[in-house]
Amino acid sequence: MRHFMLALPLLSLAACDNSPRVEAENASVAEVADKVREAGGNDAMAVRPGQWESSVELESIEIPGMPPQAATQMKKTMASVATGHKSCLTEEQARRPKEDFFAGTESNCRYDKFSMSGGKLTGTMRCTSQQGGGTQLIEFDGTYGPEEYRMRMASTVEGASPAGPMKMVMNMTSKRVGDCGAKTAAN
Repeated sequence: MRHFMLALPLLSLAACDNSPRVEAENASVAEVADKVREAGGNDAMAVRPGQWESSVELESIEIPGMPPQAATQMKKTMASVATGHKSCLTEEQARRPKEDFFAGTESNCRYDKFSMSGGKLTGTMRCTSQQGGGTQLIEFDGTYGPEEYRMRMASTVEGASPAGPMKMVMNMTSKRVGDCGAKTAAN
């Protein structure tokens, strides 16, 4: 979930219906971030800076050996944690996203494929935990615009459990809810 809660600044540079197409295969997170920045130019800030609110809905979860009641409880727990997360997107962050905004800093991630153009974003990212927690494959498909984005993510984690792969499908929505306050602008 952290991987995509921080996606907003990268989305900001390619969020025009007339934006250039950004395509990448077998690319590092840094390479994709560079391509998005290059395609965006200095005045292509289509996602507006400001206060954004994000929520994540856990659509399904499969963990080998997990009883159905535990899966239901996990969905409830994630729903309470992942609703109403607020963050401030500054003008600088919108113009110059850091490469770790999509992948975070705790994983070694690469895009198998990435496509961003005309309000649509699709791709596949593979992350290997630096702490030996297995490999995560994330497939994502979504839409984005200046005030809102929506993304569906399917994640499979292999090698973290001897019982087998964990699978999760989530839907994320993020929308601009206003300007940043002085205290939130440092986020």
